[in-house]
Amino acid sequence: MKLATLRNARPDGQLVVVSADLARYVSAGRIAANLQAAMDEWERAAPALAELAAQLDAGAIAGQPFDPALAHAPLPRAYQWIDGSGYLSHLERVRSLKGSKDEELQSVRPLIYQGGSDSLSAPTDPIIVPADDLALDFEAEAAVIIGPVPMGATREQAEAAIRLVTVLNDVSLRRLVVDDLQNGFGFFHAKPSTAFAPLAITPQSLGLHWRDNRLHLPVRVEVNDTLYGQPNAGIGMHFDFADLIVEAARTRALAAGTIIGGGTISNPHDETLPIKRDGIGFACIAEARTAEKAKYGRARTPFLKPGDRVRIGAIDAEGRSLFGDMEQIVQLLDR
Repeated sequence: MKLATLRNARPDGQLVVVSADLARYVSAGRIAANLQAAMDEWERAAPALAELAAQLDAGAIAGQPFDPALAHAPLPRAYQWIDGSGYLSHLERVRSLKGSKDEELQSVRPLIYQGGSDSLSAPTDPIIVPADDLALDFEAEAAVIIGPVPMGATREQAEAAIRLVTVLNDVSLRRLVVDDLQNGFGFFHAKPSTAFAPLAITPQSLGLHWRDNRLHLPVRVEVNDTLYGQPNAGIGMHFDFADLIVEAARTRALAAGTIIGGGTISNPHDETLPIKRDGIGFACIAEARTAEKAKYGRARTPFLKPGDRVRIGAIDAEGRSLFGDMEQIVQLLDR
């Protein structure tokens, strides 16, 4: 089952079911007005949504052409957005950045932070920055949207709470990280609005692409049509999504509709940019720059600048973008 949220006059948008081939959609308004409403009553809504999807795929419902450009984030606003650190190779690469701490590299318990969730970006929204000297970076990640989780949840409870899977761009302003970490209470100004792919998909519909609480797909990143990376989200994820949910619920209950990010996807390798078409590459610029510093003594890859276009999508063996692409253009704030 593939779900999307189309833009309308309401802040939470219109929930729709999308066909397996991403060609058509049908409104799910008679089941739930929006995705958060469906999450709140998942036991009732999920079977009805699955039946609607089956009818759409069988041709029993004609549906309408699906245009990803009309999609919002699956949850345009969420009660909670928590990002984790599932990939130790990412921490290994970025721990040398100014403001990072060596002790943050750990394999016992994942690092997490609470991001802003009042306004999550659509897959085609521009990345708007207040200045062009803030070291703007993308971070390609997988994420899950969960049902309610009690405080002190077990791994079994955490795994059972996973409702939907998606991918995202956790936009970062690297030059502001130091102030956030050293002078504040954690990430704030360094983390503007996070963008999401058009679709959220049930684990069951992903088949073998979802196993061991991980998404097993390469996530391709292109900047101005140049391939930056295509690391596999299922490789090197030391902390799986059940681990991240358990950590997030250690001292609090989690509400239905909470989004849990897996952290910047990162596979161990010795490559630097540019990479070959079959290379692994990077899911963020910061990793590429640290690899360049280690190999060449200096970073050569620039951060994003106004006018740059970033495209991110999880790609199957046939080259299909299963969640739809995020395609965003960097813009300066119009003051």
